[in-house]
Amino acid sequence: MKDDLARKMDNLSIGAIRALVLDQTGKANSGHPGMPLDVAPATYCLWRYFLTSDPANPDWINRDRFVLSAGHCSALLYSLLHLCGYGLSMDDLKSFRQTDSLTPGHPEYGKTKGVDATAGPLGQGIAQAVGMAIAEKALQAQYVEGKRLFNHYTYCLCGDGCLQEGISQEAISMAGHMRLNKLILIYDANQSTLDGPTTDTMTENVKTRFLASEWNVLEVADGNDVASLISAIENARKSAVFPTMILVHSVIGFGSQNAGSHKTHGSPLAKDDAEHAKFVYDYNYPEFTVPDLVYQNFREGFAERGAKARLAYEEDLKKYAVEHPEDYARYLDAINGEVEKYLPEIPTFDENLKEATRVSSGNFIAAWGKKCPFAMGGSADVAGSTKTTIPGTPAFSSEHPEGRDIRFGIREFAMTAVQNGMLLHGGLRTFVGTFFVFSDYCKAAIRMAALEDLPAIYVFTHDSIAVGEDGPTHEPIEQLAALRATPNVTVFRPADAKETWGAWEAALANKKGPSALILTRQNVPLLASSDPESVKKGAYSVYRPRHHRPKYQILATGSEVSLALDAAKILEKKYKIRLEVISMPSLECFEAQTPEYKEKILHLPYEKRFSLEMAATYGWGKYAKHNIGLDVFGKSGKSSEVLKAFGFTAEDIAERILISLKK
Repeated sequence: MKDDLARKMDNLSIGAIRALVLDQTGKANSGHPGMPLDVAPATYCLWRYFLTSDPANPDWINRDRFVLSAGHCSALLYSLLHLCGYGLSMDDLKSFRQTDSLTPGHPEYGKTKGVDATAGPLGQGIAQAVGMAIAEKALQAQYVEGKRLFNHYTYCLCGDGCLQEGISQEAISMAGHMRLNKLILIYDANQSTLDGPTTDTMTENVKTRFLASEWNVLEVADGNDVASLISAIENARKSAVFPTMILVHSVIGFGSQNAGSHKTHGSPLAKDDAEHAKFVYDYNYPEFTVPDLVYQNFREGFAERGAKARLAYEEDLKKYAVEHPEDYARYLDAINGEVEKYLPEIPTFDENLKEATRVSSGNFIAAWGKKCPFAMGGSADVAGSTKTTIPGTPAFSSEHPEGRDIRFGIREFAMTAVQNGMLLHGGLRTFVGTFFVFSDYCKAAIRMAALEDLPAIYVFTHDSIAVGEDGPTHEPIEQLAALRATPNVTVFRPADAKETWGAWEAALANKKGPSALILTRQNVPLLASSDPESVKKGAYSVYRPRHHRPKYQILATGSEVSLALDAAKILEKKYKIRLEVISMPSLECFEAQTPEYKEKILHLPYEKRFSLEMAATYGWGKYAKHNIGLDVFGKSGKSSEVLKAFGFTAEDIAERILISLKK
């Protein structure tokens, strides 16, 4: 049993957390105090007694992870980071939700020390935590004594809103199936969402839902009961097989005159109500004031524990380096993201090769996966079609944690968010794959990866109406424009096998944002003038008429480059109209080039340029006056017949260009 002095210190520290939440949201006149006020005891118990991390080295690879899936509780997290010594000052707390502050409205990875994941779009935090737990389990199995290198817990805090989002169940199901026993989810069941009580929208038995998904379930009847909270976390950490959900019953806006009401969810408490709440907490200090005893409590119970654990880890790491030098060298490469030395050599291709770029990509993955021991990836149940299997390795599972091939199941959204968590953890270089049209299911997590500057790689195949018989539901039209419009995402649509290998190398070299490879289902010819190295430049010339200066240019991507070449040759032979063909595998890479290079490639006047892509023409107006594309949905039929129906044959393209020139 805790003695009276310890209980008083717990209560004082919890009161300080709650008071700082009230002060931050009150000063900003913005924010979400409700859940932070009710879940403060649970997070206090976790951070004070269990969570192992070092504020002086917040990126230490073997720290426990804490993911705030309910990102609107950011004032709670900032209070903890301040009290635990992460360098977040009281002035930073006073700048809560202000422009360019270190305390933005929702936590942002890379902006504020101690924030392990960006959160806010509900449910994604749970999936990212699952990815972190997968990474820890996988990395343990990839080294001789992996548990000396990677051995920590992943904690996640969520609310009812997170569990209502569909991605949460995708991720929960994955975690249970994979037996991620080092994953602990604290569910704050305060029975309230923004618009009203959860009974308006949610009457399921959450405990049964988790049990059915192969989780341990623990329950704390009173969210203010420190002893019960500590006991629950202790028991969760003992799980040898399953992940654990701790269901904490709490009262939203605890201490407020409106406690228990959704009115406290998303609006700051009135000044008199905040004072009333502090009276309930028995916290008699001015605004933004914390007694030294509270700082001492967190220093002794959190910072010193973390520093001691990190120093012990680093001492053991020195021994590991001597005992297992090859393992240690690989470990350094892995955690630093050094993939260059593990790239396979680009093969010599048969000049008569006709191969789908998805197959070319699969060949790269096979070669790279063989050379790079920390390469890991998979697909949403379409690996046979997307060619995203790493040969020679079993599927990752509880029985085979050494497996580097992940079977995500038909869970595109969770798959993409889980990859984010794996990359946030560090130590792996990953990819995921599905059909391009289903990038729509992935989009919110792709956006998150872009915000977090994560080097995620997406292998999107079946990239056009050439899919054929599967019809318009499976034929992407607007997806290219959507990805290109997303900041910090680099899109590659290679024209042949050589460009595909070049695209993979460029994607792996990109360490500050996600890359998407858009690949064909149908075979495409190897182009005589294609160049893997030029992919990094985004655009280059693949055909110029001999002995004549071209009068027009066709800018094309992917399978349409060979189509543009055929159309250009028809126009030259029949009508003496000479065109240059530009392959543009990546508009983003092209935009990153010097003005001189861009002018060298697009050297003809704007009105003498054509774009050609079997997708929405949106965005191409920047580069060419005449845009040949597809601004309607596709149709079902044999691939050749569908292409003919929409005018994507060499003869049809040549005719359309000729008509435009006559006009």
